[in-house]
Amino acid sequence: MIVSASYRTDIPAFFAPWFEERWKAGFALVANPYNRKLHRVGLNPEETDAMVFWTRWLAPFFGCLDRVFGDGVPFVVQYTATGLGEEIEPGVPDWRRAVDTMHRAADRYGAGRVVWRFDPIVLREGEDWHDTALRFAAIAEQARGAADEAVVSFTQFYAKTRRALDALAATGGSRIADPPAETKRRILEALAEIARRNGMKLSVCGQPDIAMGVPGVAEAACVDAERLSRVADRTIPAKNKPHRNACRCAESRDIGTFATCRFGCRYCYAA
Repeated sequence: MIVSASYRTDIPAFFAPWFEERWKAGFALVANPYNRKLHRVGLNPEETDAMVFWTRWLAPFFGCLDRVFGDGVPFVVQYTATGLGEEIEPGVPDWRRAVDTMHRAADRYGAGRVVWRFDPIVLREGEDWHDTALRFAAIAEQARGAADEAVVSFTQFYAKTRRALDALAATGGSRIADPPAETKRRILEALAEIARRNGMKLSVCGQPDIAMGVPGVAEAACVDAERLSRVADRTIPAKNKPHRNACRCAESRDIGTFATCRFGCRYCYAA
C-alpha cells in the first residue's frame, strides 16, 4: 500500500509531532471526509510499501523523514514552490527558503526524492504571462539538481475557490484570470523549455486537454509508482486508481484531514 501524506493538508509543515507519534504506533485512524467513518491505515515497514509527502515547507519534518528513511520505506516529496507572494499564499515561506530545503532533502536522501510543484499557475488580470515564465525560471534555476520534474496545473475555479478569489477582489486585491486554452498552451511551451534547460521534465496535473500536443510536456502522475520503484530500487506494487477525473495517480491511502492547513492559500480547494 502507498500512503499519501497528504493532499488534504500539509502534514510536514504543521503536523510533524502527530506523524512521528503515529509512525511509532504503526498506524493512523483516518476519517473518511464524506461519511466520517474511521479507517485504519498502516504506517510501518510491514504494511507501507512507499509514501508520498506533499508540502510547501519541509523544514519541520526532517526528523520524521529520517525515521521513515531509516526504516527502509521509500518516499517521494511533492514540494510546492510558486513564488506567488503573500496576496495569494499568505502563510507560505519564501520560495528561496523552500528550495534550500529541497536541496537538503535531495542531498540527504538521494536523487529522485523531490518533485517540484509550480502548482497552480495563477494569472492575475492584466498581468503578462511572461512574468509567470520569469518567476518559473528563477525558481527552476535555484532548484536545478534538487528536482528532476516540475509539475504544473492552471487554477481550477471550484465553487470554494471562486468564493475565495471573489472575496480577494472585493477587498481591493487582484482579480484572477482564466485565459483561453491557446494561451495556456503557449505558457506550457515556454515552461517546458525552461524546465529542460534546468534538467527537469515538465508535467501537467489533471488537465490533459491543455497538455495534449504541447512539445516536451507529459501528463503527471503525482502518486507515481514508477518513480517510487526507482527510488526503492525494487518494484512498488500498485494499480492505477485516480482520486479524480483525468488523474494518473496510483492507488494510495491518504492520512490527512481537510480544512486543517494553516497556509491560507486563496486558491485552495481543501480549506
